[in-house]
Amino acid sequence: MLTTSLALALTAGLGIAPPTQSTTTATTTTTATQSKAAAPAATGTIVDTAVAAGSFKTLVAAVQAAGLVETLSGKGPFTVFAPTDEAFAKLPAGTLEMLLKPENKAKLAAILTYHVVPGSVMAADVVKLKNAGTAQGQRVDIKVDGKKVMVDGANVVKTDIACTNGVIHVIDSVILPSDKTIVEIAAANGSFNTLVAAVKAAGLVETLSGKGPFTVLAPTDEAFAKLPAGTLDTLLKPENKQQLVDILTYHVVPAAAYADQVVTMSQVPTVLKTPIKVTVKDGKVMLGAATVVATDIEASNGVIHVVDTVILPTPANKAQASVDTNSSKN
Repeated sequence: MLTTSLALALTAGLGIAPPTQSTTTATTTTTATQSKAAAPAATGTIVDTAVAAGSFKTLVAAVQAAGLVETLSGKGPFTVFAPTDEAFAKLPAGTLEMLLKPENKAKLAAILTYHVVPGSVMAADVVKLKNAGTAQGQRVDIKVDGKKVMVDGANVVKTDIACTNGVIHVIDSVILPSDKTIVEIAAANGSFNTLVAAVKAAGLVETLSGKGPFTVLAPTDEAFAKLPAGTLDTLLKPENKQQLVDILTYHVVPAAAYADQVVTMSQVPTVLKTPIKVTVKDGKVMLGAATVVATDIEASNGVIHVVDTVILPTPANKAQASVDTNSSKN
């Protein structure tokens, strides 16, 4: 889901517009929300229903500890993928106790809202989806295998428990969002050593570790190795920091744009304010001169798509971006 919360701290100062949202996701959400699939009459809110069921005691305690009772008792509608007490018991020893501590309230809230999808999505609609945007901001993956439905690896064991403010689907495992930032994921991966070194040299670690969300078009070490001899060494020199910043921010979209959304765009906006052309042909997706070789690596503050070439802004496309910006103001 293309989250509506943009990287305000960064983009407000730069005046960057968000990318065009994929109509596929919006249409699916609307259809699901308006589903008229038959369900038993609702008698209570999501929280009331979970309390009355007796099999969600841990979930209810977690919702209370995270300060989400009022939210999940509100108008909604919401779809909650609700882990049972047995599902929470499957977490590593000590995990639940750690999460319930007051100092970990934000982390607990992030995990719980990762189980919440805005809108009332009945089971008949869930099975038509490949993914769904959550209230936490990241997507959950949905897989249907025969009669088996999985949400991020958790089995859906009961569906369509109607509530006055939405619906509950029961799952047998707690699903966890990514808790590492884009920079942390890149550093740990081992394929982006040059990118991480460049981000440090450009002074962008704090920015790309911030709230976001961002989409980073991440060149591999092999991509940087394709640059003309001496180019990288020159860019890493302190006197060329601004040029390096320009190149790196040309690889950053100021929003979370997933692969299925990118392919519907003719171009993607960047933090540099210079858009990159999107070309889809023969099963390949190209961003400028770079081929996308891996997609949708989720981070706590956005998403990474891997590219095989460093995308360089040119005076020509920077000038065109300036013309387009000025035209839009007139």
